Amino acid sequence: MTPSEMAMRILRYEPAERLPVVHFGFWHETLQKWAQQGHLSAEEARGWGDGNPVDAAIGARLGFDFNWYSAFHPASHLRPFFEGKVIEQFPDGARHTLSGEGVIVLSQPGAGSIPAEIGHLLKDRASWEEHYRRRYQWSPERVTEGVVRVNDKMVRWDQGGLEFLRSGRRDYLYGLHCGSLFGVVRNILGVEGSAYLSVDDEPLFDEIIGAVAEVCYQNTKFALATGAKFDFAHFWEDICYKNGPLVSPHVFEEKVGPHYRRITDLVKSHGLDIISLDCDGMIDALIPTWFGNGVNTMFPIEVGTWDANIKPWREKYGKELRGVGGMNKVVFARDRAAIDAEVERLKPLVDLGGYIPCPDHRIAPDGEWDLVRYYCDRMRAVFG
Repeated sequence: MTPSEMAMRILRYEPAERLPVVHFGFWHETLQKWAQQGHLSAEEARGWGDGNPVDAAIGARLGFDFNWYSAFHPASHLRPFFEGKVIEQFPDGARHTLSGEGVIVLSQPGAGSIPAEIGHLLKDRASWEEHYRRRYQWSPERVTEGVVRVNDKMVRWDQGGLEFLRSGRRDYLYGLHCGSLFGVVRNILGVEGSAYLSVDDEPLFDEIIGAVAEVCYQNTKFALATGAKFDFAHFWEDICYKNGPLVSPHVFEEKVGPHYRRITDLVKSHGLDIISLDCDGMIDALIPTWFGNGVNTMFPIEVGTWDANIKPWREKYGKELRGVGGMNKVVFARDRAAIDAEVERLKPLVDLGGYIPCPDHRIAPDGEWDLVRYYCDRMRAVFG
C-alpha cells in the first residue's frame, strides 16, 4: 500500500497500514538556510516547488511521505498579470511598487513579511472594465499550458502531462487545484475595498465574484472532462486571521457559497470524494459555508494562538468533516522534548479517524533540519 493509498483510506475511515507523514512545504528562506548548512544543494533550494520532483526528494530525505499541496494548478488568476513596476523610490531604499495583481505595495529592503498594501487599481466599475474584466476571461489555455509532475520531471499538460494523468500510473498523491473563490477577490480589492464594494456597488461585487468563480469552474470542468485522474480536489482561500474571517460570514455564505456548491457537485460527479481547502487563521465562522457546500477536508488547521484542532469541529459537524494539518510547526525551532510533546498531543486527534497530522503551514526559517527529521522518525515510531 502506497502512502497515497494510506492517506485516502484514512480520510475515508478505512483501515490503513500506517499513518503517512505529511508536510506542507517550506519557506524559500528555510531551504536557503539548510543549503548553507549543507543539508541540500543550492540547486535544490532554488528548484523547489510544491509537489515537484525536488519537493519529493527533499521531503523523502527528511522522512516525509509527501506534501499535501501536490496538485495540478490550472491558471485561475489574472491572465495576464500586470507588469510589475516601481512607482516611487524613497531615500531609505523603500519603494512603492505595482504588483502583478494590480496592488500598490510598500517594499522595504530586507523585509521578509507580506508587504503593506498602499492602494489598488481596482476601485470601481470603470477600473474593472478597463483593467480586469478581460483578464478574467476563460480559455482552454488556462489548463493546457499548465505543468504536470510526471514522475521525476515537470511537463506541460499538452505535451505529455495529460497522457500521463489519464494513465493513472503514479504512486504519489496528486490533486486538482480548483482555484480560489474569494481569496483572489480579496487580493485584488483589498480587505477594506472588498468590504466597501459589497455595500456600495453590490452588482459589481457580484459580477467580480462571478467572473472569478466561472474561471475556476471552467478550468475544473475542462480538466476533468479530459479523463485525467486525480486523487482529490482542492481550493485555496486564506481569508481569515487570528480573530476570525476577513469577510462577513453572512456575505460569504450568500455570495460565495453557491459557487462552491457548483464546483464541488462537479468534482463529486467525477468520483472525487475528498475535497480539501487551504485557509489559515481562525476559520470556525466560515466552516458552515464550506462544509455546507461540499468541502469536507479542512487544511492546514493552523494551531495559532487560538489552539485550533479538529476535535470541536468533529463534535459539531460529525465524521463527514475531515482534516489534514493541525501540527504546531513552531516546535521545529525548539527541541526534541517539544517535538515529543506535540506528537503526544496529536494522538487522541488521530484516534478520531479521518484526520492526518501535517505542519500547520510551511516550515519556517527558524525550523531546524535535525528536529524536522526527528519529528518524522517519531511520527513513524508512534503511528506506524
